[in-house]
Amino acid sequence: MGKLDGKVAFITGAGRGQGRSHAVGLAQEGADIIAVDTTAKVDTVPYPLADADDLAETARLVEATGRRIVARDVDVRDYTALAAAVSEGVNTFGRLDIVVANAGISSPAPTLEMSEEIWQDMIDINLTGVWKTLKAAVPHVIDGGRGGSVVITSSLAAVHANENTAHYSASKAGLVMLMKVLAKEVAPHSIRVNTVHPSTVATPMILNDATYRLFRPDLENPARADFEEAARTLNRLPVAAAEPQDITDTVLHLVSDAARYVTGTTQMVDAGGSL
Repeated sequence: MGKLDGKVAFITGAGRGQGRSHAVGLAQEGADIIAVDTTAKVDTVPYPLADADDLAETARLVEATGRRIVARDVDVRDYTALAAAVSEGVNTFGRLDIVVANAGISSPAPTLEMSEEIWQDMIDINLTGVWKTLKAAVPHVIDGGRGGSVVITSSLAAVHANENTAHYSASKAGLVMLMKVLAKEVAPHSIRVNTVHPSTVATPMILNDATYRLFRPDLENPARADFEEAARTLNRLPVAAAEPQDITDTVLHLVSDAARYVTGTTQMVDAGGSL
């Protein structure tokens, strides 16, 4: 028996990284999965985004657990496409119980020098894209009448300031109040809403040259080892980066009955970085 037997989860940014880990982890506990990611290029993002093969691999890994999946190429900036993907999944599986709004980008830049496009893409994806995800998906959870759980991926950056991340930090801090307001609004439906706040996580969003330069501006061409040296000073526990599974473990707790009275909270998974 799994912790999520008979339930259905909708996960954004599921092509790789934390989103893939969440999709596979929830499937291992018995949930069927509705998964979306985008193959659209975002010019302001300085690293390759997920592609069709990535999402297909997530689908393969979910199916290998014995669970079912509906996986679609959807950009979280496109509300119509999000709503269509969720509706297709609900029509296929008959219900929706869990929403994991995970999709996000990183594009480090100085506050007063970044272009309007860099700012706008960040807010459109990391903040507005989450609102569109919730607007498309949570009404299905309400309609089910069984309660449910929503988890939003925020960041340590919502509470701890670092240079060259104003747009990212603003988007992730905005998610906290979005979460709290929604938690109040849907509590009468026995739906819980929480944020998770990772520190550095070993995913393609972090393991790239732009992030290495963010962490090591003192070096001309920093490599992963240089990044890890700096990251260890950010985290209080002696680690450079968590693994996606570490975040999945917290998400799984929040969406399970073990957290049935946990709502409106900010769950730090930051290796002590907020200290």
